[in-house]
Amino acid sequence: MPCTPEGVGVVAVAGRQTSGQGRGGNVWLSPRGCAMFSLHVRVALRSELGQRLAYLQHIAALAVIEGVRSLPGCQDIDLRVKWPNDIYFGKTMKLGGVIVNSSITSDQIDANIGCGVNVTNSDPTLCINDLLTQYNSNHDTALQPLTVEQLIGLSVSKMEQLINLFQTRGKDAFLEVYYSRWLHKDQTIRLNSEDGPVAKVMGLDDHGYLTVEEMDGRVTSVQPDRNSFDMMRNLISPKR
Repeated sequence: MPCTPEGVGVVAVAGRQTSGQGRGGNVWLSPRGCAMFSLHVRVALRSELGQRLAYLQHIAALAVIEGVRSLPGCQDIDLRVKWPNDIYFGKTMKLGGVIVNSSITSDQIDANIGCGVNVTNSDPTLCINDLLTQYNSNHDTALQPLTVEQLIGLSVSKMEQLINLFQTRGKDAFLEVYYSRWLHKDQTIRLNSEDGPVAKVMGLDDHGYLTVEEMDGRVTSVQPDRNSFDMMRNLISPKR
């Protein structure tokens, strides 16, 4: 019988970070107004999610988006998931990201989900409240600004719901929701270099890796920890 994770809801929240990190040691700027938190999740090793742990980062990124969209009037805010774990507005503006570190002990996995999302800070790029202000101006609405605390609460609640969905109904039920927020539908990219083979993004495979189909019909799975996705150049290439 599928097991939901124990201990979901143990959260560490930072008001400010001096050395925030993303995947591969990339620096994440963390000014005040950015929601910065880590959530501990314990997953049974032999559960649906335990056998496909790469999906946890996809769950976490989607949870932030679904948390915002759960607010009245916010369903049409164009928040998207960029593979593997970034949160975007539209196709070009990054608002945040997640990182997952995990360890295995006997029959369980202890995972720490780190998340950083621009909520009230307009610098260095754009924040969620900027989007709400813009939406109000364009649609004559009166959406209220979010607080950092609200964003964290909504995100953690949605993470628990999505983990439960994955554990009880499997990855296909999760992917139905995930693809509705997917940034890469029918996207054409280059592999390895700007002169590399052309391929079409297909989706996520059974393990949570990205699948792409080359022009000759060959399908390849791309692991997130070994590759980066440059949206400006439509390029997936190995990390250096």
